[in-house]
Amino acid sequence: QVQLVESGGGLAQAGGSLRLSCAASGRTFSSYAMGWFRQAPGKEREFVAGISGGGTTYYADSVKGRFTISRDNAKNTVYLQMNSLKPEDTVVYYCTARQFGSNWFLPTSYNYWGQGTQVTVSS
Repeated sequence: QVQLVESGGGLAQAGGSLRLSCAASGRTFSSYAMGWFRQAPGKEREFVAGISGGGTTYYADSVKGRFTISRDNAKNTVYLQMNSLKPEDTVVYYCTARQFGSNWFLPTSYNYWGQGTQVTVSS
């Protein structure tokens, strides 16, 4: 069982930056693929970024070049550095983890989810 706790959301101005963190419980963190999804009210949860245990990264086209995912296996933590924020980045962001499988983009591929953290970008 893995528990995920996000932090770092909040309010930013357009063009600004925020860094989200996700602390994971468990002793095998490095074996988990980690991801960030986001979801707007009334819409499906969408993939933002993912990182394998070995550090290979994947990004949605909408955030490529602006967001960076990273992980610190010693701290059981994954990060999402968000730069050049836009008002359309205003949604709830969720940290997620899976141990098996290879599809980065489907929410159903993941086993564990955090509670979500709100990001609001003002214009």
